Amino acid sequence: MRIGIVCPYSFDVPGGVQFHVRDLAEHFIGDGHDVSVLAPADSETELPPYVTSAGRATAVRYNGSVARLNFGPVTAAKVGRWLEQGDFDVLHLHEPMTPSVSVLALMAAEGPIVATFHTSMLRSRTMQTAYPLLRPSLEKIAGRIAVSEDARRTVTTHVGGDAVVIPNGVYVDRFADAPRRAEWLGRPSAPTIAFLGRMGEPRKGLPVLAAALPAVLSEVPGLRVLVAGPGDPDEITEGWPPEVTAACEFLGSVSDADKASLLASVDVYVAPNTGGESFGIILIEAMSAGACVLASDLPAFSRVLDGGGAGAMFANEQPADLARTLVALLRDPRHRNDLGHAGQARARLFDWSVVADKIMAVYETVIEGRMASQWEPERRWGRFLPGRAGR
Repeated sequence: MRIGIVCPYSFDVPGGVQFHVRDLAEHFIGDGHDVSVLAPADSETELPPYVTSAGRATAVRYNGSVARLNFGPVTAAKVGRWLEQGDFDVLHLHEPMTPSVSVLALMAAEGPIVATFHTSMLRSRTMQTAYPLLRPSLEKIAGRIAVSEDARRTVTTHVGGDAVVIPNGVYVDRFADAPRRAEWLGRPSAPTIAFLGRMGEPRKGLPVLAAALPAVLSEVPGLRVLVAGPGDPDEITEGWPPEVTAACEFLGSVSDADKASLLASVDVYVAPNTGGESFGIILIEAMSAGACVLASDLPAFSRVLDGGGAGAMFANEQPADLARTLVALLRDPRHRNDLGHAGQARARLFDWSVVADKIMAVYETVIEGRMASQWEPERRWGRFLPGRAGR
């Protein structure tokens, strides 16, 4: 099958949608399909051979974050050429309402089209404003996928119609087999916890964790906090209590291999995100690595953690509850171990071997539907045409 996949966000900056697109493309390539990905990227960015750059992206505030998007007539021309050269059996757009290359591809494309919705937004003026303009194009989408119930609710609220829920995927074994690193391992007197995410983005929750740490350090004075992700530590820690800054070790952006080893090594992975999360791919990665997960009780996180059966939760944006729950976990290695094993077992439900098969089923359905619609008129009226009686 010839598959075209469009990512609206720049491949220059790592993110959940970009990782999803990358991993899905590589899985299908491994299965023998011909896959091409179109995404924004700077000319200096080293891209995989299956990715075509739609040009440099511009940073735009979107959904409580900063997204790097690409739009305009020059980009539209590149999208048109990519579609023409690809001659795809199916086109898979991600975030088809985000003002970037996915919208441009949707407007230009014909044929079987599948769209995946990642965003969770109960109220969005942007979507409400854009919908009347995009409605004719959105009607071309034959298969709608939402990565979670929260993303599905966004579709039914702002777009209309429905979507099948297929979660994000993870290569579980890559995390399960990751080697533990001695410098990140905790000891009874000096346990380790990890935070991964863009440090300067408030909704990722690092300020909530920082506010909880004084209470945690008073109970566990040897705690080491490993912080991985882009951002300037000097700016982030301005105004923090000295003991909190001293407990933190800033690792910067880490490679995929280092991320897997970090998650496999720490005593607890903390996800203090405050909102705007439709799924929580990092939770699945941490669970795959066998880490004990502690996350805010966002609905999307609760569903991933099976309501607390595969990881601990605390009240969202409540540093005191985060501190209390974290201290209890650090004092109870047996409970941490049980949650780690439960999380690792649950993560298997999200392995790409499972998720990609469900996405391929959607592809096949929309392709068959397209073929049926093309042949239906002839079947319906052919008996009235000369020489076709009885067919």
